[in-house]
Amino acid sequence: MAWLNSDDLYCPWALRTVASVFSQLSEVEWLTTLKPIIWDWQGFCLHVKTIPGYSKEGFLDGRYLPSAFREQRIGWIQQESTFWKRSLWEKIGGYISLDFPLAGDFDLWSRFYQYSDLYGVDSPLGGFRSQHQQKSRQIKTYSQEAQQSLEKLREKLEWSPNKIRDIAFNSSLCRLPKFRGSIIKNYGYCGQKIIRRNADSSDGFWQIRPSFFLGFPGCIDRDTI
Repeated sequence: MAWLNSDDLYCPWALRTVASVFSQLSEVEWLTTLKPIIWDWQGFCLHVKTIPGYSKEGFLDGRYLPSAFREQRIGWIQQESTFWKRSLWEKIGGYISLDFPLAGDFDLWSRFYQYSDLYGVDSPLGGFRSQHQQKSRQIKTYSQEAQQSLEKLREKLEWSPNKIRDIAFNSSLCRLPKFRGSIIKNYGYCGQKIIRRNADSSDGFWQIRPSFFLGFPGCIDRDTI
């Protein structure tokens, strides 16, 4: 299942990729891209962004909120590149909340996170088309709605901030190669990354690999093998 607005676009290989991942990795209930695309009005690719990973803890910490400070924001979960199984959809009641006219997608992610982790795949899957007079341009209202949805999730999960991580996140030591790897491994977020193995043969397959990251400029992320 997915949610694509009329003016946005999938990549030609998106549905095949998603179907292949879902059929091979039963534990994956929803996934999205680590390489979200921005299309222009005519459908040409303007940018391919890079997201270091997706983490439930990072989501609860507000690192995927559009209102987060740039140096503390990991990225965003792109609606146009996110797919989920019907089983997960049914777990959350099978509906889009009308309480969030602009941030309905963010609220959907919040409710998904109550039941399952989000997995990221390196392949671009789709993108947002930049046009005039879009609802998403109303960023202030969207951010307020997203914050309200996040607070509901925090309350349900009895979330509290990790003060040690906050200190590590803001520490200048994290930008020094000597300390960076250790800080990321011990205090960073852990996401689930879907990678392609044996890609140069007919025996290629998908594999899940954990990755640790903080995700701010100047901080190199560390995958585990």
